[in-house]
Amino acid sequence: MSSNNPRLILGSSSKYRQELLSRLHLPFTVASPNIDEAPLIGETPPETALRLSIEKARAIAQLHPDAVIIGADQVATVNGVQLGKAGNHANALKQLQMMRGQTVLFHSALCVFDARTGQHEARNVITKATMRNLPDEQLSAYLHIEQPYDCAGSAKVEALGITLLEKVESDDPTALIGLPLIALTDMLRAIGITFYSTQA
Repeated sequence: MSSNNPRLILGSSSKYRQELLSRLHLPFTVASPNIDEAPLIGETPPETALRLSIEKARAIAQLHPDAVIIGADQVATVNGVQLGKAGNHANALKQLQMMRGQTVLFHSALCVFDARTGQHEARNVITKATMRNLPDEQLSAYLHIEQPYDCAGSAKVEALGITLLEKVESDDPTALIGLPLIALTDMLRAIGITFYSTQA
């Protein structure tokens, strides 16, 4: 890895995104942006996800003008209805009831913001997740075990939530967890970040 890489900051408090980014063997720090994540009136789910990923990255870039910031956001939708973070058991059960037997679209937006130049790139990676048609008692039992109340759609595919899924379709296998690494490595390379030395 080149020592000439700029300082890298992940704009997310998600331990799952942190674990994913660590797979790239790039040194990074973490900062949590303090922004309003509510969707705007008339905003589509992909527009919400992209806007929030950019706003998160930009907020941190203002505090760290020498760094490259990664912002990320995820929005889930089923039959056109946007699903946010449930927050509690009752809301999470309602979400899973709405999702069962359906195909859920997860919009995993990503922004790489180069605070040194002010330039940024943002992408939305869509994942189609078909949910199993499970009865209420199994959905409730899952929620008591996992308590995934802080994630969109109340299902954590990186843990027991995988049991709720029948099929997943995506061009980027880590997008559903919240950080599309294929897209991210492409975007980081575009601003000159290297991942490994080519020297023998």
